[in-house]
This record gives sequence, structure tokens and C-alpha cells, in this order.
Amino acid sequence: MIKNKEISHLDNSRVKLSITINKEDAEKGYRGILSEYAKKAQIDGFRKGKVPPAIIERKFGEGIRAEAGQKLIEDSLKSIFEEIEEKPLPYSMPDLQDDFELAFDKDFSFTVTYDIFPKIELGPYTELTVEEPAVKITAEDEKRELDALVEQNSFVVEKDGEAAKDDTATVNYWELDETGAEIPQTRSQDFVFAIGSGRNPYGFDDDIVGMKKGEHRRLKKDREGTEKTVVVELTALKEKKRPEVNDELAQDISDKYKTLADLKKDIKKRLEETAGSRVRSLTVEALMDQVAEKSRVDLPVSMVGAELDHMWHQFVSQFRMKEENVAELLRIQGRTKEALFDEWKPNAEKSLKIRLLIEKMIETEKIEVGDEELNAHLKEQAEGSSMGYEEIKEYYTKNNILDVVRHDVQEKKLFDLVLGKNTLKKGKKMNFVDAIGGNR
Repeated sequence: MIKNKEISHLDNSRVKLSITINKEDAEKGYRGILSEYAKKAQIDGFRKGKVPPAIIERKFGEGIRAEAGQKLIEDSLKSIFEEIEEKPLPYSMPDLQDDFELAFDKDFSFTVTYDIFPKIELGPYTELTVEEPAVKITAEDEKRELDALVEQNSFVVEKDGEAAKDDTATVNYWELDETGAEIPQTRSQDFVFAIGSGRNPYGFDDDIVGMKKGEHRRLKKDREGTEKTVVVELTALKEKKRPEVNDELAQDISDKYKTLADLKKDIKKRLEETAGSRVRSLTVEALMDQVAEKSRVDLPVSMVGAELDHMWHQFVSQFRMKEENVAELLRIQGRTKEALFDEWKPNAEKSLKIRLLIEKMIETEKIEVGDEELNAHLKEQAEGSSMGYEEIKEYYTKNNILDVVRHDVQEKKLFDLVLGKNTLKKGKKMNFVDAIGGNR
């Protein structure tokens, strides 16, 4: 069927595939479709299935030629893609370069272009000198962590005194007209918000500071460029009570703590583990920046596009809104999805390149993770969480992410090996907050 095929490599991991099909096979394909139409066609003067092919061809020949040509293209591409290495990426459909012409006095030819998986030229990743930052845990870091735990264990109680910033207020409010009468449709009952958060329609946070339960205040507030007279009635008031920092707090946080000293010791240990993990991440990042500089990865346009789409969906999910609503929010701010993509593109390309290089390194070093190693990793995770080993494994299995976890272990094994083949020198000192927050 296929008389000839030619593959040309273009820029950005794109190929051009030119195919020629014997004219006899092309005509055979056309006649087969024509015959199928003749069996099903209903034309006045002929019984169903008895319409002569010549009549069908005269009435529908152009459309049938187009259908036959399309089928020849699809069938030949399917056959060729099973043979050649240059297979299209899942998100890169072959793009027909020109309108095809199905004629029976010559062979049928067509050309498509599509993106393929990029060729990766991996640069050196051993015997390099890599800076390893130093992160120091201070008493201030430990205090901040303890304060966060105190905040998490705070409780809310009714307050009898005056309203203050950070109290939780329950109010009724309504607008008044020029005569001082209530405008009914503006009344809101039992509206709850934290004073100082600004989360109320009129921005009356500061105005109710000092109020007591049952008190009313008449306010002049600007709303959408118009001054409104608003009455606010404070109906309930609550305040947050922080627990005392003592052994009892430690015991409330977890049964594993008997004293406050136990809690503080564990806080320090966790901060050190977090800092160590971050130092490793930054060191690996510094190594991979060097590897990327001396490697070549010709990224296909469609791969970058898929990465940008993934970043967009993550961005949208942060708002917990529909995609069109997020787009409208951007429009109000004078921004567009396209502008965001332009802004994100350098990071998307860098992220893709690094991931592809890591995959190549795993392949080069023949890093594998068997079930025994994977299970050991899951058991280690279970020890540091409230879930048991079986629960964790079942969760990963049900959510089809067990292979993702396996790959994480692969990467860990890779860099355990590779970092040992490079020279690590002391890098700049960083405080804990900047290291964890990504300020470098």
C-alpha cells in the first residue's frame, strides 16, 4: 500500500513525514467506499442497495473522494507509526500540510508535520563543584513554630466588653434613605466577620471598634462611589483565647508529649529535618542548573503548551472558581490568560528541561525501585503520620499515584548517588524563613 515514506527533522523536535501510496491501492480504497455507499443509498427510481456505482459516483463522487482520501491518510499513518521511532506526542496531532487530491492517474501523496519526544543530549553531571547552602535554626524560629501551635489550639469564647480588632463580630446592618427610613432590601441579618479583616460590604471594621453588644451606630460609608448612610447593630461578640504555654498545652497537642520540654525538643527536631530537606533541594537545584547549562533539549512547542495548560489549571484551582470567572477577574485587572502564559513560559521551559534531564539521568544510572523498597518507603511515611502503612498504600493505589511515589523514590536514589560523585562546597548562609520561603 505504502510506496514511499520520507522523514525530515525540523526545529523544536518537530518532524515532517511525506507519504506516497500506490495509485492502484488508492483507487481500490475509493472503490471500496463507493461500493458501501451503493449498498446503503436510497435514490428515487432504484431499490435500496441496487443503485449503480456510476450513479453514486456522479452524485456524490467529490465527497466520497474526500472521505476515501481521509481514510487512506489515517490508515497509512497508523501503519507507519507502528514501525518508526518518530512517533507523535499524545498532544501533537499530525498536521496535514496541504489539501490532498485523490486522482487515479497518479500515486496519492500527502505530508504531515507533528512533534516528537525530544532528543536529550545529557551534559556532565558528576565531578562538578556545587554550592550547598547553610541554614541555621534560631531560638526565634523555634518560638515562631510554638506560637503557631498555640494559635492552632486557641479557642473562641463569648465577650462582654468592647469590640476590638481580631474579635469575631455578628452584626445586622441596613441602609437608610434621605428621610432616615430603612431601605428594606438592604438589610442583612446575622452577618459574621473578623474585625480588621475588611470582609464586609461597607468596610466598617474600624467603625465598630469600641461597640458593645446591643449597640447601634449610624455611619456614612462610601460604596461604589456613592455615599451611603448605614446602621450597624452589634448582636454578638466573641474573642479568641490563647492557651497558656505549659505542660498541659503540650499534652493537648499530642499524647506523645508529657511536658512542654518534650514539645520544644520535637519542634527543634522537626525544624532541623525541614531545613535539611530544603538544603538538599537547593543543592540538587544548583546541580541541575549546571547540568542544564551543558545539556541540550530541543523542547517541542506542544510539550511547552501542555505544561502551560497544566500551570493554568493549577492557577485556576487556587481560586476555587470556574475557569471563565477567573478569566473575567483577570480581565478586570487588565490581564489576560495569554499574557500570563508569556510570563510563565521561561519557567515552564526550564521545569520541563530539568525533568527530562532527570529522567535521562535515571535511565543512564539504571535506577530502579522494586516493590520491597517502595513498601519500605511507605512504612517510613506511615511512622510520621496518623495513617497506618496499609491505609497509606490503599490511598495511593485507589488514587492511581503509587507510580508517582515510586518515581519519587527513584529520584531520591538518583541524587543520593549523584551528589556523592560531586564536590559540595559551603554556600551562603541563609536564615530558616528565607530558605523555606524560597528567598535566595
